[in-house]
Amino acid sequence: MDIINKYFQELTDRQRQQFEALDALYHDWNSKINVISRKDIDALYLHHVLHSLAIANAIRFRPGTKVLDFGTGGGFPGIPLAIMFPEVKFKMIDGTGKKIRVVNEVANAIELKNCVAEQLRGEEEKGKFDFIVSRAVMLLPDLVKICKKNVGKEQRNSMPNGIFCLKGGNVEEETRPFKNIVEVMELDTMFEEDWFNGKHLIYLPI
Repeated sequence: MDIINKYFQELTDRQRQQFEALDALYHDWNSKINVISRKDIDALYLHHVLHSLAIANAIRFRPGTKVLDFGTGGGFPGIPLAIMFPEVKFKMIDGTGKKIRVVNEVANAIELKNCVAEQLRGEEEKGKFDFIVSRAVMLLPDLVKICKKNVGKEQRNSMPNGIFCLKGGNVEEETRPFKNIVEVMELDTMFEEDWFNGKHLIYLPI
């Protein structure tokens, strides 16, 4: 939890309590339903929570913004972002029911009121959102093909509506079709921990 306080010092007491509760909750649920790899669970705050919050470093969503977490898995980046932005509405979808169960249980346990989680494939989602967020779910062109229909036209934020996705490794190939508009942010310029070397946040306005 110290690592979250290090980069986000303006948290309210309630937000701190919610972030602190994640450790025990995910350890407990992960022992029943494996949503985070065993080697990663002890690095929950570095590898999952702070990683998700890279999006909060790139944009401060305005109140009333609607965000879709596509392929949320165990709730990342959606749950950390929903804690960070209590006046923003989040919907988290994943095709695997047991993962959505964990997301709902964790959200209920920390009384997170600004999010819903549903077992749904991206192709089935019909809603309109200001932003789509995802973490290494699929290649960017495939993600755009599925999610483009879900990006609304009304603008509420300082950055145009679009997609934010967290990726590792070489992203040159998958960003090439969007080379004139895509922005690739290096996470090692946001966070000093070595784990962030070679990891990126891709922003694509739609």
